[in-house]
Amino acid sequence: MASDDDEYGEPVVRLVIYNLKEDGGKDRPGGFFPQDWEEAHQFLAGLKPDVLLRQEATYSHLRENARLKAAGEILGMRGYLARNGAGRHPTALFVRPATFPVSERVDYDARFWRTPPTIVSARFADVPETEVLLMSWHAAYNSPSGRQREADEVTAFVDRMARRGGGFIGGGDCNEYPVPEGEVLVPEGEVQPPVDWSTVTDTRHLHHRTTLAPDGSRVSCTYWDRALETVGLRDAARYAAHELEQTGALAATAGHDRPDQGGPIRIDRPYSDAYLTRAVLRVRTHRTPWSDHDAVETVYSRRLFTQALRREVDPVPSPQWAAFPPS
Repeated sequence: MASDDDEYGEPVVRLVIYNLKEDGGKDRPGGFFPQDWEEAHQFLAGLKPDVLLRQEATYSHLRENARLKAAGEILGMRGYLARNGAGRHPTALFVRPATFPVSERVDYDARFWRTPPTIVSARFADVPETEVLLMSWHAAYNSPSGRQREADEVTAFVDRMARRGGGFIGGGDCNEYPVPEGEVLVPEGEVQPPVDWSTVTDTRHLHHRTTLAPDGSRVSCTYWDRALETVGLRDAARYAAHELEQTGALAATAGHDRPDQGGPIRIDRPYSDAYLTRAVLRVRTHRTPWSDHDAVETVYSRRLFTQALRREVDPVPSPQWAAFPPS
């Protein structure tokens, strides 16, 4: 069971998302894991996640999943690794057995994914009768239409869990942008302004992350965010910012050193179903020296997490902008 946290005054459940750039690099001579990988996992262990959603587990399948197994030992968690797709950076997912005593990989048709997600069906220790679906994703970096198809595949799993009365937690590198209306806080204004594509000089990135408007201008891809919010998921960081007054929850998570691609942007995002989102206590980002992405930590109240799975809380309503057609 998760220990009491003095910062919150109650037991909590922690979710962490982390895209570790190319899995920390290749092994060192002698088969030793790279220093960046080791330091990054010591850092992650210090966050004490109950669920860890990893992206770019590039070398974790080598030597019979040696890194996956070593990561599980460092973290004290059970690890799962997805198959590879057209890309070469598979996803991974780790679960803390004390918090989710029952967990198993979910099989699915991976043909529609450039980087197949890791999907795990789990049972929360305090509500073992209710299934919680966990998903670690890395959306296609290169194709707006590909990401649309991938987002639609996620919505199928959301639909499945809604019909079963279960919970859903997912997240990862969405490789596209949050809907701008959701990033505006009154009276603070925009936490992270939308990309001005007229200033972007990386034309490949321009093609990968935008669609053409009728007037010929470029518009940021936001299909993923709109689709997930429309079908009943909620961005935990957006909830923390708007409902819990945690402006920092909407901090950029990548692009800090890429002005040629439009600069900092919040593309690593945590989503949960509308009931579990009520349990969110805090969302914060952690800058690290091992990746070009920040780690994103979501902290849930264990008490409210339990009540949410039992449907003893009101769901977070859908934002007004969560309607199609999305860009």
